[in-house]
Amino acid sequence: MHTRKNQRNLTPGEKRRLVDALLELKRSGVYDEFVRTHDAFYVPDGDDRPRAAHMTPSFFPWHRRYLLEFERALQRVDASVTVPYWDWTADRTPGSSLWADDFLGGTGRVGDRQVMTGPFAHSAGNWRINSRITDGKYLTRNLGRPSDPIALPTAEEVDRALAEPEYDAAPWDSTARSGFRNAVEGWSAGGSERWRNHNRVHRWVGGLMVGATSPNDPVFWLHHAFMDLLWIRWQRARPRAGYLPRTRIAPPDPQAGRVFALDDPMPPWDVRPSELLDHSRHYRYV
Repeated sequence: MHTRKNQRNLTPGEKRRLVDALLELKRSGVYDEFVRTHDAFYVPDGDDRPRAAHMTPSFFPWHRRYLLEFERALQRVDASVTVPYWDWTADRTPGSSLWADDFLGGTGRVGDRQVMTGPFAHSAGNWRINSRITDGKYLTRNLGRPSDPIALPTAEEVDRALAEPEYDAAPWDSTARSGFRNAVEGWSAGGSERWRNHNRVHRWVGGLMVGATSPNDPVFWLHHAFMDLLWIRWQRARPRAGYLPRTRIAPPDPQAGRVFALDDPMPPWDVRPSELLDHSRHYRYV
């Protein structure tokens, strides 16, 4: 078992080893395979295909396995590396330490939003975007969206999501009006706020973090490690409230064959949500 730390508590050496491992995965082509996986499984509500990764109850277990697979790939490069988490309720500005030149680099420049600082700047020669023609060749960000400002979610907003008594609710998609999953994933559920929690963070970062190929930005992994930690906190607060739906949804329900119940194998690993409810044999957070 290994430990995932808050990014603000990483030592300079830990930051350097993580960056070096990320750059090696990029050089070898392994990193871009992870980007393509996320792109392939970002299936919206309106698509008739099964939805394993987003707008669906399996949002949390799917990303837990995805993050584990990525962390194992990093550890094949350097066994000491783990994925840190970004608590955006505390580190809320473009001046926060994760955007420093020795870590993830900063926001994009005016105009094309190209990131010009840090190890993932295109000018450094080690981080070419290869996922889609429309994505361009360089990493982009627009931290805080200055032309139309957006704020990161607050601790109070997270607390409201953690207070949800049930894991998820029908119709098991982005329109669910109750349930922890959609409260954290952050799709509009009839309120005045269009983007909440997880989704608003993607939009606050901007650039390539907005869309199905968001793992092109290394901050994706730190963001989703925090999502995973929030799931753990909710589980601890609600030990009797398990994953929903527990049983496979049957026709004529329009979600039949489209969402994953507790023991439905999720692609691309054929692993069940029930196998991913307990993180403790793999890692811990500090």
